[in-house]
Amino acid sequence: MDFSNKNLGVLFRIGDETIYFNQTHLSTWIVMGMLLILAVIVRLALPRFSAVPRGFQNVVEALVEVMSNFAKSTMGERFEGYGGIYFSIFSFILVSNYSGLVGLRPPTADLATTAALGLITFALIQIGGVREQRGQYLKSFFKPYPIFFPINLVGELSKPVSLAFRLFGNMLGGVIIVGLVYQMLPLALRFLLPDVLHAYFDIFAGALQAFIFTVLSMTFIRQKSVTD
Repeated sequence: MDFSNKNLGVLFRIGDETIYFNQTHLSTWIVMGMLLILAVIVRLALPRFSAVPRGFQNVVEALVEVMSNFAKSTMGERFEGYGGIYFSIFSFILVSNYSGLVGLRPPTADLATTAALGLITFALIQIGGVREQRGQYLKSFFKPYPIFFPINLVGELSKPVSLAFRLFGNMLGGVIIVGLVYQMLPLALRFLLPDVLHAYFDIFAGALQAFIFTVLSMTFIRQKSVTD
């Protein structure tokens, strides 16, 4: 096994195979580790939850209730179960976006990460469409006339692409702008202007992009899961 430093990260050579471990991989594992630890803490605390919530229990129940109600208001009563799925996705995107505040490269600034998230939504769209519409789902690609099939197909395939590139473009743009500012400013000024940029690109835009991704994903699933 050979290790050598590259711009893309550490290169692992195992036989004829080459594998890169870059900053995105590291940041992703850190974010997943943080969320996993939080999930374990909540799971261990569940037996001690009381009928009257307070403190930590109140925060956990409020978050779950907000996401459940949001899923019902966005998708309808029948799709309340998607609240748990997109609570996990929203949490991952939000923490990933905020990881730039502690010097990590946000995983969402890598197209591979956002493409994977887009594909998850794409799979849920198809599963929801087939489950709810059954045989009518495939027929929907040929509406209003069979000649529209190529347009409908491209429109469906464009959904994960648009989700992936929207999130990727916004987060990468923030990383590039903040990085350029750090390089241009003298050391004495790096503690003022970059803070303002971090407040916008990491905190505000990070939360906004996580929200937009979640809302659009739920909307796409709802649209394909409703029988005409």
